[in-house]
Amino acid sequence: MLPKRGAEDAGPIPLGATTMRLIHTADWHLGHVLHDHPRTFEHERFLAWLLDLVESERADALVVAGDVFDVANPPTSALDAWFGFLASSRARFPRLELVVVGGNHDSPSRLDVTNPLLAAFRIHVVGGLPRRPDRSLDLDRLVVPLEADGRRAAWCVAMPFLRPSDLPVVAPAADPLVEGVRAVYAEALEAVRARRRAGEPVVALGHCYMTGTRLSELSERRILGGNQHALPVDVFPDDLAYAALGHLHLAQAVGGRETVRYSGSPIPLSFSETDYRHQVCVVDLTPDSTRVRSVPVPRAVPLLRLPEGGAAPLPDVRERLRALPALDGPESDPRRPLLEVRVRCDRPEPNLRREVEEALAGRAPRLLRIGVELPGDARALAEAAPGATLRDLSPEHVLRLRWARDHEGEPPAELLAAFSELVESVSRGEAP
Repeated sequence: MLPKRGAEDAGPIPLGATTMRLIHTADWHLGHVLHDHPRTFEHERFLAWLLDLVESERADALVVAGDVFDVANPPTSALDAWFGFLASSRARFPRLELVVVGGNHDSPSRLDVTNPLLAAFRIHVVGGLPRRPDRSLDLDRLVVPLEADGRRAAWCVAMPFLRPSDLPVVAPAADPLVEGVRAVYAEALEAVRARRRAGEPVVALGHCYMTGTRLSELSERRILGGNQHALPVDVFPDDLAYAALGHLHLAQAVGGRETVRYSGSPIPLSFSETDYRHQVCVVDLTPDSTRVRSVPVPRAVPLLRLPEGGAAPLPDVRERLRALPALDGPESDPRRPLLEVRVRCDRPEPNLRREVEEALAGRAPRLLRIGVELPGDARALAEAAPGATLRDLSPEHVLRLRWARDHEGEPPAELLAAFSELVESVSRGEAP
């Protein structure tokens, strides 16, 4: 059996007494675009900072728990950042253990295709669940020995995001998906137990959604079976030294266990994450204890949400925007804050963007999004016209129902006239 872990606290273990020091990060989402604004500069700054942290912490290992990229087919800029980071890490830290697993945003084959090259540089990447030709788990790729100071010091289970098709059939089982995940981890951990020596801690990676956790408001989705399944924390045995998780963008421990943690994303991936404390985890391992420290990631570009308390009437919003700091550098400065403006309107305002942009003229922030809050009785179309289908309703009727859902009163005559003209143009096959 793996050794029972001792008490954890926020303080570091003296470096001389540490079996291994590793840095846990996840959810980089290289190539991410926020409302048409690429995050290339922010990712460049984070990756440079991360390498400096490896040096200042004298880390033995760096683990990345999935979602290296934002999409399965990332842009060239994201690939440049990824391979540039790998090259820089190996050049600066030839003995650094680097273990990366794929997440639900990553293409398993895209990450795995470079394995023959990366393995030559002792960079261990597992994009998808590895299997041998006979469909058994490739435990040589899943189970990774970790070295510190030239000696084997710990073990890592490099588990990527598990899709339902990856899971074995476990019967009888109340929940075959959860029990399938448990079985895959159990097989990998059994392989570790057969290979490890006494006193060597074991770390498991995972990219998954766990029970009792908090999701980011706008930038995450539940995954596994039907985007609803959450895994219980006991998938990871109590005697595991540390579980380094990815997928949730808010850093947090799981189930009251400080050694089962999401590191969170290093940069905010939506305006809902503006106030999150983005971080990485520094984990000190000894034969009988694990201690975790969070290290805040400096924010290269501020994110602003105005007004802070929620949408406000346009006159109030204009006043707040005009009070923002003036731009004191070039408009192309990548460090300029990114701004979401939230406006409450009684009815549609055709000139809203122009008025917001005029109020922002000469100000430092860059406008990325205008969120509009409209009044209305919130009735769904089906509730407003029970039993009807779109085939039964005229275009004007649909417009009126939608207006009643979002606004008070009747739609303006000029809007109805413009809509009628548009419908006529479409019916004649003319471009609107």
